[in-house]
Amino acid sequence: MEAFVGRTAELETLNHAYHASSSGFLPIYGRRRVGKTELLVHFTKNKPSVFFHGKEASTNFQIREFLEIAADVLEEPLLAELGDVGWKKALQYVVARAPEKQKFVLVLDEFQWIAAASPELPSIIQELWDREWKRSHKVLLILCGSYIGFMEREVLGKKSPLFGRRTGQILLQPFGFREAAAFHPNYSLADQARVWALCGGIPYYLSLFDRRQSVSSNIQALFLTPHAPLYREADFLIREELREVERYHALLMALAGGAQAAKTLAQQTGIPHGNIAYYLNVLIELGYVTKRYPLTSRRPSVQSVRYALMDPLLRFWFRFGFPQLSKFVTLKPPQAYDKAIKPHIESYYGERFEALCREALPQLYLHWGIDAAHEIGEYWDKQVQIDLVSVRDDGWIDLGECKWGTIRSWSAVIRESKDKLAAYPNPDGHTLAPILFTRLKSTQHEREGVRCVDLDQLYGA
Repeated sequence: MEAFVGRTAELETLNHAYHASSSGFLPIYGRRRVGKTELLVHFTKNKPSVFFHGKEASTNFQIREFLEIAADVLEEPLLAELGDVGWKKALQYVVARAPEKQKFVLVLDEFQWIAAASPELPSIIQELWDREWKRSHKVLLILCGSYIGFMEREVLGKKSPLFGRRTGQILLQPFGFREAAAFHPNYSLADQARVWALCGGIPYYLSLFDRRQSVSSNIQALFLTPHAPLYREADFLIREELREVERYHALLMALAGGAQAAKTLAQQTGIPHGNIAYYLNVLIELGYVTKRYPLTSRRPSVQSVRYALMDPLLRFWFRFGFPQLSKFVTLKPPQAYDKAIKPHIESYYGERFEALCREALPQLYLHWGIDAAHEIGEYWDKQVQIDLVSVRDDGWIDLGECKWGTIRSWSAVIRESKDKLAAYPNPDGHTLAPILFTRLKSTQHEREGVRCVDLDQLYGA
């Protein structure tokens, strides 16, 4: 069995709620595959609990399954004989038969599917919480969901019957790149960064990478045959959550190919410009796409918005896999890799290196003794593209260039960084500071007034 990795802060939150003298209600949500279920299975081990995993099925089917699970784990066989009693009675019966001397954990996982079949369920839970469970001091209720937008609207939102009842919440994020590196401790830092570029911080994907094999061999084994573990993963994610799959496939492929403006995305996908925002917002709610603005010290222009595919696996698959499926079917994995992926993969890693640097900067600030509040993003206009921008409230703005490839002329790169400083708009007169992030080790921490940061520093800060 794989050892449980990380999630120390989240487990502390859950255990604090469990050992509190009062009842607790914790919504837990985050994108699919981020490890919500694994976290809750680990947490509920050896605790009185009923863990129900919702599905796309009728209300009666789900209630019967819920009661059968409860009958088994609580050793109350009569629960399975209750029949179609409705959610209110089912929940009441199960909680009433929980052990009396310990807090009882009730987990409703994939809550968005349970509620889709039973829209009245949030109101039922609100009634039970207000009238029974909160007063009992014996219940820890956990509602868990993968559809971030649904959870924020229907569980946490002001219009939800459950609004104001939660005693805490956990938005489970992917692992950071340093935590992700712990899955493959024998890899070089560059290879750990490559794996993060492919998997992000998604524990399921990270666990599939065989640390005894090279990154390229893992790509071949995991992606490049129809029976490989991740060959259909992107399609599974889209089909499980969405309708109009063809439109989403086209949109994801356009985003993975570098299209960023809504107008361009509409042109490339054939989706009417007036409808493109709807599809993009659905992907944003799922945690797959993000909306960006050029970052300055002033309010950004809405006209300058860009969209980016932030999920690494989807980004990789819709750039290299989905457009070339025929090669994966007809060629052996080494040949498919050499033809479809190898010529462009380092460029892809370079793009993801920018995201890694943006993620690493707050830890670097701590290492450098900078405690100013800050906002991190990027900047672009018709004349210049800057990979990393950090607007700090101490009057400084850091501007970073991220270089994954070999640097043939340090002087040329330093000059480029300084030229971009001059092109960056600075109407408030902040102090501008250039930073150069590199994959290859730098022998100097500063060159001609430009701070240099390499992978050793990114992973070690």
